Amino acid sequence: MFKALRRAWRYLGTALGMKFEEAADPKVQLEQAIQEAQEQHRRLTEQAANVIANQKQTEMRLSRAMEELEKVNASARQAVLMADEATKKGDTAKASEYTTAAEAFANRLIASEKEVEGLKTLSLQTTQASDQAKAAVTQNSAALQRKLSERQKLMSQLDQAKMQEQMNKAMATLSETVGQDVPTLEEVRDKIERRYAKALGTSELQGQTVESRMLEVEQASLDTEAQERLSQIRTQLGIAAPAAPESVESAPQAQAGETGSTATPS
Repeated sequence: MFKALRRAWRYLGTALGMKFEEAADPKVQLEQAIQEAQEQHRRLTEQAANVIANQKQTEMRLSRAMEELEKVNASARQAVLMADEATKKGDTAKASEYTTAAEAFANRLIASEKEVEGLKTLSLQTTQASDQAKAAVTQNSAALQRKLSERQKLMSQLDQAKMQEQMNKAMATLSETVGQDVPTLEEVRDKIERRYAKALGTSELQGQTVESRMLEVEQASLDTEAQERLSQIRTQLGIAAPAAPESVESAPQAQAGETGSTATPS
């Protein structure tokens, strides 16, 4: 049971993560990544600064210890010289005091030497750590600069991708139906062509009906009456009727008749 619940929980977490990745804005995620890189660089710089500060502090301690070592060494030498002079003068008491002081300075000298040696080792270690910290900060700074440059490139690519997606959508709508309430250009064209073809067909059918032939006969009768009336008007006015033009078909026949009459023997 517990194993099934754990698998279901992991599945749910993965599914929610996928949904989040699909819905997340790449521009926001890119800014988050850059901010995280900058924050890591800031923390690394602070740690490196602490390492360098420790190295500087060790150097200052070493410098003070070496100064103290020189003073103690000089004091020990002076105490030995003064004890030797007192011994030569026969002043046993002062010679003993100077000898005791020289021994104390010698003990301090030994301790100072040990401290100086320890600080030298520590200074060497802190110097190496400081150099490594500086190198790490330099490398991380270069990596951060590369990420900033990459961000500009990715932002430009993201803007281009958005514009291309919008262009693709606009191009796709050209070949798709505009909508249920608005017909496409192809649908309107088909409708107009159907109406035009139907009108032409109707016109052809009307031209073949009896009524159309009757109208032609009536029109011919009216034309004949009009010609007769014009002939009467010309007669009244004493105007000769215009000669009728010869038809194209009668001209060859007349020529053929003349040719035949000429060929007949007398």
